[in-house]
Amino acid sequence: MDKRLLSKGLVLGLLGAASLAAQADQAGGGGCGWGNMVFEGQRGLAPHLLATTTNGTSGNATFGLTSGTNGCDSSVTLGYGGRSWLAMNGMLDSIAEDMAVGQGEALDAYATLLGIEAQDRAHFAKVTHQNFGNIFSGADVTSEQVLAATLEVMSRDAQLARYVKQPA
Repeated sequence: MDKRLLSKGLVLGLLGAASLAAQADQAGGGGCGWGNMVFEGQRGLAPHLLATTTNGTSGNATFGLTSGTNGCDSSVTLGYGGRSWLAMNGMLDSIAEDMAVGQGEALDAYATLLGIEAQDRAHFAKVTHQNFGNIFSGADVTSEQVLAATLEVMSRDAQLARYVKQPA
């Protein structure tokens, strides 16, 4: 199988799983939109998907956020209550293994998800390999710590610093 195809499939799988597993403080509050009103009190994947589809296709949550109607409140604090896509998909171990040797499909998928262009991925692999001990600083390191350490290493590299998103 073509490595690029496998890497693209891995990236799509990661993103798809992350989007399905994301349970967050919802934009506009927990009851924002007609879909939430129609399916109020119901649990399970089907009612959540139907409520989301109802809100998305009619645009009523967007209207509710801008007008303060439909149970929407734009003053709520957004949050993410799910698990990291790295941990959720068992990718952390694969990334660690690839980074330790300086190459591999999981490391390439990680670079892709970080937005690193194809021409810079070999350099990313080299730099992260050289800084493996800083990125994976212990056996119990979390995916959030790995990401933060990776971004820190990238920010100190002239070629990779442009991929580090600066807070607005």
